[in-house]
Amino acid sequence: MKLYYVKYSGTFGYIKPWTAVRDSETYSQQFLTPSIVEGIEKKLFPELLSETGVKKVVRHRLNYQGLDIQQEVTWSKGMAKKTNPFLKNKSILKRGILLFPNLYLVFENEEDAKLAFNQTICLARNEDLLFPVELVQTTSDEFEEINGFELIFHESENSFKVGWNRYSNEEMFGELKVFGNPIRE
Repeated sequence: MKLYYVKYSGTFGYIKPWTAVRDSETYSQQFLTPSIVEGIEKKLFPELLSETGVKKVVRHRLNYQGLDIQQEVTWSKGMAKKTNPFLKNKSILKRGILLFPNLYLVFENEEDAKLAFNQTICLARNEDLLFPVELVQTTSDEFEEINGFELIFHESENSFKVGWNRYSNEEMFGELKVFGNPIRE
């Protein structure tokens, strides 16, 4: 069976783990959840906005070159009750971001892959842009050779909870598969 993948690359990316509400130090999640893939798919194919579930992306793979700790300043929602009533409390968070991530999205038909190849995507935050760099016709066996992390979306004895789906408001489960060495040199 013919498949088509679009390889996206960027300089950095951060996928906030669902368990990290406001931890002072977090590391990027190293896999995509069903709702992240669904969100990317809805961005690429706006005609799917009224539908629920992943419809066109049949597989994916994520790899990267390393992690880097970066600091981010945040402001709380509450106001400080000091001399300036509009002054908000600041916090500094440390985030372990993915360096030079590559994301491979697999489609069953060439038209969907071509549409995806003409657009940028974000991993999970709007500033983490990934750009299309390659569109490749492949087979399932050839795709298995690409190094990276892939969460297989199902519930089984080997799966674990990966969060809540923001589209269907249901728990999400998956089995994490590691192919080769997902951390590139």
